[in-house]
Amino acid sequence: MVNQILHTLVNEHYGNEGLLDRILAAAHDDGVVLNEARSHDFSPVAEFHIGGRGSTIELAKMAQLQPGDKVLDIGSGLGGPARTLVEEFGIFVEGIDLTHEFCVVANELTRMTGLAGQAKFSQGDALNLPSDTNSYDVVWTQQSCMNIEDKNRMLSEVHRVLKPGGTYVFHEVLAGTEASAIQFPVPWARADNMSFLWTQEAIRNSILKIGLIEQVWKNATCKYIEEYRALASKTGEVSQRPKLGIHLMLGEQSAVMRKNVLENLSQGLIAIYQGIFKKV
Repeated sequence: MVNQILHTLVNEHYGNEGLLDRILAAAHDDGVVLNEARSHDFSPVAEFHIGGRGSTIELAKMAQLQPGDKVLDIGSGLGGPARTLVEEFGIFVEGIDLTHEFCVVANELTRMTGLAGQAKFSQGDALNLPSDTNSYDVVWTQQSCMNIEDKNRMLSEVHRVLKPGGTYVFHEVLAGTEASAIQFPVPWARADNMSFLWTQEAIRNSILKIGLIEQVWKNATCKYIEEYRALASKTGEVSQRPKLGIHLMLGEQSAVMRKNVLENLSQGLIAIYQGIFKKV
């Protein structure tokens, strides 16, 4: 019952009808030739994690993705990271997301960019992955676990579906060093009833406990905070706001959300971590 309530909250938070039409209209107004679109044309809205497209490419290089790798993207959103990975690294991606609207948009943008043969998206639950055991070379989560309360169960599923020798890759927002409550709203939650940030010690220990071997563990907050500061400043004023951005998804409150993320980062209430772990 609790899980179903959370599913409903997540879909209500992210799943605004008409999102695809808004994105395509904004892209057209921004000069994108829609029948010639590439993955990066939609990245400003489809890669709305901290660090954007650049962090996706950095993370993939860190994980040493190889052409032909089969990747499961948990919390795949609008498919931005998946399309970048397909274009830049020649891999195959299956994405799952709780939000039906996200999956519809992700599949259509992927079709429009000519990548539907290498990436597909469906509605699914990270706690009950619709995948066989030992199926994937890589499991990928990129700023998608903040809404997942039972992270131990999610990690158990990650371990189950990874092939022996496979890699778990993540770029996530975790709790910071300060114990105070974070400021809401933020892009992943309007209140604390759908925000579940573990400390870096807790998540790291849980990953190791399921039997994954640490390759990389990195606090990337300093790397991305100034970039995010510039983005928050630019999107805070409607007159300066890019046509493509998270306001298409989260509405006018998105500027306040980004401002709050910056404050939370600056005050040490949240942090950005990247990790690479191997299944033996």
